[in-house]
Amino acid sequence: MKRLLTLTIICLFAFSSNLLAQNAFEEGEWLKFRIHYGWFNASYATLEVDNATINNKPVLHIKGRGKSTGLLSVFFKVDDDYQSYFDKKTGEPVKFIRKIDEGGYTKDLEIDFDRSANKAMVWNKEKNTRNSFTTPADVHDMLSAFYYIRNQIEIDNITPGQETRLNIFLDDENLDFKLVFLGRETIKTKFGKVKALKFRPYVLAGRVFKEKESLTFWVSDDKNKIPLKIEAQLAVGSLEADLEAYKGLKHPFSSIRIE
Repeated sequence: MKRLLTLTIICLFAFSSNLLAQNAFEEGEWLKFRIHYGWFNASYATLEVDNATINNKPVLHIKGRGKSTGLLSVFFKVDDDYQSYFDKKTGEPVKFIRKIDEGGYTKDLEIDFDRSANKAMVWNKEKNTRNSFTTPADVHDMLSAFYYIRNQIEIDNITPGQETRLNIFLDDENLDFKLVFLGRETIKTKFGKVKALKFRPYVLAGRVFKEKESLTFWVSDDKNKIPLKIEAQLAVGSLEADLEAYKGLKHPFSSIRIE
């Protein structure tokens, strides 16, 4: 369960030059998710979009937080802080922060991306080490990738089986990420029945996912394309993350049908 809880938080934090023209989000968007195993609440996670400045350049600042709750916080503490700063025009990451504590497993990393040299400079604050890694030209961090994908989904033209591929740099390695569109569904949410797009992510290199782990997520079938639900199948059930609250959406949440 520990590993799947971490993966679900990553996927939440995880979900072109024409970026501004087709943004699915804007400053002030805030999303909250309830992560649970059956009736048992495991944690809550939030995603927030803000403006910031790095090296005198305006950027978008994404803040992702995940914290355990209730009894789980007594036996298995989760306190995750993910932050991404990326270019407003291209969506390319400039800086990424990952500071996590998951049951005593900790990381405190700050990553700066040098786009001209195709390098990621990783400062490991726990070990006080600095290392440089070569990256693909179009690399993303896990948060910038999520927001980039939201902009790239063409809700009017997408067809089942369609794939999206991205290069993601995580901690100290490059991952080949693939997202497959499975089809359209109407799902039950806290807000009523919502028309949704269903996807399955795969990481083709590295150690983030295993083949036996089946991860699926749904986003709203509208211009917001906000995540509604994530489900990780287990042998004894499923770990789920559901949209709990939202505010500051750029577009009307028109797909909601309350019955």
